[in-house]
Amino acid sequence: MSESRAGVPLSNLDQPLFDGAGATKRELVEYLDAVRDHLLPHLRDRPLSVIRVLRGQQPFMQKNLPKYTPEWVPSVRHWAESSHREISYALCDDRRTLLWFANQRAVEYHPTLMRAGDPAHPTHLVLDLDPPEGDSFALAVRAAGLIRRVLDDAGLAGVVKTSGAKGVHIFVPVGGVDAEAAAAATRAIAARAERLDPDLATTAFIREDRGGKVFLDSTRAGGATVVAAYSPRLRPGTPVSFPVPWADLDRVAPGDFTVHTAPARLAAGDAWADYPAPQRLPADLVEEGRGIPVARVQAMHEGKRRARARRAADASEA
Repeated sequence: MSESRAGVPLSNLDQPLFDGAGATKRELVEYLDAVRDHLLPHLRDRPLSVIRVLRGQQPFMQKNLPKYTPEWVPSVRHWAESSHREISYALCDDRRTLLWFANQRAVEYHPTLMRAGDPAHPTHLVLDLDPPEGDSFALAVRAAGLIRRVLDDAGLAGVVKTSGAKGVHIFVPVGGVDAEAAAAATRAIAARAERLDPDLATTAFIREDRGGKVFLDSTRAGGATVVAAYSPRLRPGTPVSFPVPWADLDRVAPGDFTVHTAPARLAAGDAWADYPAPQRLPADLVEEGRGIPVARVQAMHEGKRRARARRAADASEA
């Protein structure tokens, strides 16, 4: 039986969300509606990509809005360099649009770092801390402490959230900064943190070069997206990317926050209620970052070099 909420038709609500979710589609709808006043500010006016999971199909990331999208869903067209075409992105600005996405089985919500009306200027930097395999969230927490020390030394304030997977995201609100300078500053922050404890943290983009250390990913820049605060994740138990006070970070685990538990925890207080004001980036931080190669580009060239070396070695043994 179909239902509706805020004028949005809802269907198949009692179906499991995905294998291992421990939640139904109804529970996804209920969760997103319960946290909308906290989630929507992180989505509003930002081109949005979502990860959807349809019954019997593999999950997929949707950037371009489908043709059947209701005309009342706001959108913006942007050129996507990765696919070399113009894409019509949704703007999830209100409850009705959020509920429509929930009915489309959109589990994850990935907004851009900049607003639709000002695509040249990101509103925050993002450091994505990815620990090695295994029960290693504690390592990500220690690495987050390194990033915080770097930010403190630079006179910058940042906020932290669980990624909803196994790591940590640190957001640094900025203003009046173009995408190139923001990307450079992000690289410099990661490099400074790595120097503080090279046995714990690494900026090595190639996985085999990380040596069991926490990867300080500084590549979320330019047109990149990052999973929003309070967004569910498409992982067993349907965890949620959840803001945490710095003082509590070493007392939580990613599994503490799910579509079932997060609303009650949020009712006790929003850790990002006092989100820092936009900040100017120190000139020395930006200048240092400009001297650091872009990790993805460097890794691509290194991968090609290693491939050539393997081919040469194979040829010499033939």
